[in-house]
Amino acid sequence: MRTPGDDIDLAIGFLLTEGLIRSTEDVLTAQLCAGAETPNTYNVVDVALAPGVPEPTTDPSRNFYTTSSCGVCGKASIDAVRTRSLFAVADDPLAVPANVLAALPERLRAAQRGFDRTGGLHAAGLFTADGELVVLREDVGRHNAVDKVVGWAVRERRLPLAGHVLLVSGRPASS
Repeated sequence: MRTPGDDIDLAIGFLLTEGLIRSTEDVLTAQLCAGAETPNTYNVVDVALAPGVPEPTTDPSRNFYTTSSCGVCGKASIDAVRTRSLFAVADDPLAVPANVLAALPERLRAAQRGFDRTGGLHAAGLFTADGELVVLREDVGRHNAVDKVVGWAVRERRLPLAGHVLLVSGRPASS
């Protein structure tokens, strides 16, 4: 389930955060597919990997259960939740002043047009170390909002995210 829009960003961000790709160069093409519905919903993204991209080392399978909770994103076990970063987080020299960091949630919320219309979308944003919003994505799912931002960063060749702060709103803020 996802909020339509920025679907190519979502697909590419998901592939990167799941460890199925490592960089922009791993993607040969990514496009919305024309469907058979009228009007066309463009509900499918086709991603072709570049020649020579190694097969994934992570298990991309999912187990879904019908519940009202996240269900740890369909992972089959707690061990499967552990993340592996492609980048050495400890090596990032970025320092963000506390006052800038504290102001980011309000800046993110102020830019949420989808939340203004619906009252119920999560958001993720990419900010500079000075607190300037670079990109914002919204989605019914928190993870999807993050994947949309990451996918945008991949497509714009902004990885690693050196000099930026990725801020995630865990829950929509009330107006």
